[in-house]
Amino acid sequence: MNANAPIKTSVTEMERYLFDLNGYLILKGALSAGEVDQMNETYDRVEEHARANQGRSWFGNVLISNSGKQEGIGMQQLYEAGPVWEQLIDHPSWFDKIRHFIGTDDPENFDGHHGPAFIDECFGTIRVAGDAQRLHSGGHVGTVRTQYRFHAGKFHCGQVNILMAMTDIGPGDGATMVVPGSHKSNIAHPQTVPVEKRAGDASSMDGVEGAIEAHLAKGDALLFVDAIAHGSARRTNQQGQRRVAVYRYGPSWGFFRLPVRPSRELLERLPEQRRKIVMPHPDPLVPGAA
Repeated sequence: MNANAPIKTSVTEMERYLFDLNGYLILKGALSAGEVDQMNETYDRVEEHARANQGRSWFGNVLISNSGKQEGIGMQQLYEAGPVWEQLIDHPSWFDKIRHFIGTDDPENFDGHHGPAFIDECFGTIRVAGDAQRLHSGGHVGTVRTQYRFHAGKFHCGQVNILMAMTDIGPGDGATMVVPGSHKSNIAHPQTVPVEKRAGDASSMDGVEGAIEAHLAKGDALLFVDAIAHGSARRTNQQGQRRVAVYRYGPSWGFFRLPVRPSRELLERLPEQRRKIVMPHPDPLVPGAA
């Protein structure tokens, strides 16, 4: 992305239409080359740490999962990893769009009463040849947490994800795959793996009928509602890696999916808007905070 080019922040009518129709948008050049370089520097250090520590370990305040399973090296709490990761919390390339689709730019919507949005999970993966992710989610799941809803001319989505490409992701690179329109489906995709068979699951979305690969250039971002059926192709390219980061946003009344929390150090150094996005709720351990 040209560092001097203006960043489009408003949501266009075409974006509204395509998001409603398909459940996702591709944001070209969402990240600058400098931002991607800094993110990759973090991943270089995380990968070195993960290779030396199998299983779960901590890299500062970033939780690393290196189980050797097909999902690759996983990271949680990426906003703890340094300044560039903090800048992504309310990045101008997507934050206005996120607020629009989850509904918190609507002053009559209760979803914004605790803050502009909430990140309940920010994670990333490093994948090499053979790694993949199975088909999961879909509109049929029906939870408020992951819902897709459009009512009275306004969006009310429970979770909207920003997946950032830190490497070029094309054919053979294990691209994220989606089933366009499946965020509105009332029926589970017939190729969904049953819950009881997911332990040790080594499937991908290759061969899933109706699914497409979302190819991204380094610095692009995939914005998608979590209710869409998604997963990834299996990486078949023997050289290189698939590196992505995902920030998952929802209404400010949401809470953390996993038993991890932002550190006190992070909350104290963040400016007010970012702090409210990371932790919109009062700290119950602080007197008078409730």
